[in-house]
Amino acid sequence: MRRLLPLILLLAAGGCDSRSDAGAVVVSAIGGAPTLADPARGSLTTPDRLLLDSAAQGLVRFDAAGQIEPGLAERWTVLDDGRSYIFRIRDATWSDGEPVTAAEVVTILKRQLSPASRNPLRPFLTAIHEIVEMTPEVIEVRLSRPRPDLLKLFAQPELAILRARPPGGSGPFRAGTVRRDGVILHPALDPNRAEDDDATAPPRQASVRLIGERAAKAILHFQHHDTSLVTGGTFTDWPLLAQASIAPAALRVDPAAGVFGLAIADRTGFLADPGNRAAIAQVIDRNAIVAAFAPGWAATLSILPEQLDSAAPPAVPTWQQAGAINLSPAERVQQWRQMHPLPLYLRVALPAGPGATILYGHVAAALVRIGIVPQRVALNDPADLRLVDAVAPYDSARWYLAMACQPCGDTAQAAIDAARDAPTLAERGRHIADADAALAADVAFVPIARPLRWSLVSARLKAWAGNPRAWHPLNRLRSDTN
Repeated sequence: MRRLLPLILLLAAGGCDSRSDAGAVVVSAIGGAPTLADPARGSLTTPDRLLLDSAAQGLVRFDAAGQIEPGLAERWTVLDDGRSYIFRIRDATWSDGEPVTAAEVVTILKRQLSPASRNPLRPFLTAIHEIVEMTPEVIEVRLSRPRPDLLKLFAQPELAILRARPPGGSGPFRAGTVRRDGVILHPALDPNRAEDDDATAPPRQASVRLIGERAAKAILHFQHHDTSLVTGGTFTDWPLLAQASIAPAALRVDPAAGVFGLAIADRTGFLADPGNRAAIAQVIDRNAIVAAFAPGWAATLSILPEQLDSAAPPAVPTWQQAGAINLSPAERVQQWRQMHPLPLYLRVALPAGPGATILYGHVAAALVRIGIVPQRVALNDPADLRLVDAVAPYDSARWYLAMACQPCGDTAQAAIDAARDAPTLAERGRHIADADAALAADVAFVPIARPLRWSLVSARLKAWAGNPRAWHPLNRLRSDTN
């Protein structure tokens, strides 16, 4: 935090949005320097995902509003209740000018879904049975089980069609050399418009310079009109905004769908008993937590935001049900201490950042009130409670339950697995409902809210739109260059 203070102190008076409407759009993504990374090697940062989405689009893409639009595929057909997806590959070229073929697309997708791949979306794509080249321009994705919502996964940057050698994709941008001050992205030439003069000489404002940096620097650069967009903001960085003079109209919050809460990471000792886990869930003041952050950020008690593809409405936590509580949280701790006289410690794993410090303050205060000694640890360290903060890549209740099960009881895990393997959508919905109810009874996860995602957006970016994916493609920022 000390290293952030000089930057925070520099966030002084700001004026109107005087950014020039000419020249490349400068985008600051919160995180490290962007790299054109292969998703098969593991999770990507926000700058990495933006660069990948820009230089190597998937079969389909998200538009500014988070809806599906054509990407490398110019059109598609979904058959057999979502058991077959047929994509027609458009006339496109790789970054070196070579034509894209269906055979190459099939090879790249198979690599992302192979057992050796560490692609974070692979666990949610197990229904894919095979991917085949039907013609030099057409591929088919065949599934063993129906998945009518698969397009939203194919639109994620993690399924971008990235060629390994030479590295590159089909656009919508061509990426220059990645430098410390970012990477310049120029619009890729569409072969179908090669005779159009505008296609050979796109306007300068159609280009983007993407940089990756810490939140404090990103806010500072936006306030000084050096950038037109700050993207990738989370709850960890939110308190920094209070130190800046940013026009209210520039601060945008996405209606992000996903999970934000504490997983029971270690189910031994005090947390081996579901009643004790319920005591933790009960004592945390969700309303106080969200009130310490953004206006309108709402607390939640359920894992699912709505019914989605479950056969039942979201399950109500068992500790909230009438007559379910026989001991208060403090009484449960006292009962435990009678059998285990040593101090009761719980490790809380959180990311770095001032927002995480505020969250820890509320969680720690709640634990202290009932006689538990809290210890803050790094997000990936061994812990008893671990924060899960993730935006949903698609709209299946099974994704929410799988994210909450880190780990969970055998009954809940079996129901989640059964939902994955269900041969029909109706059976899948029933297993999802069973899993939701089992997780509520097991108290494997402590929901707090939905993910908080924010951006700083200049007036020149008229096409920017908040959406449930909290995803803002760099080719969909300006309405006059789309």
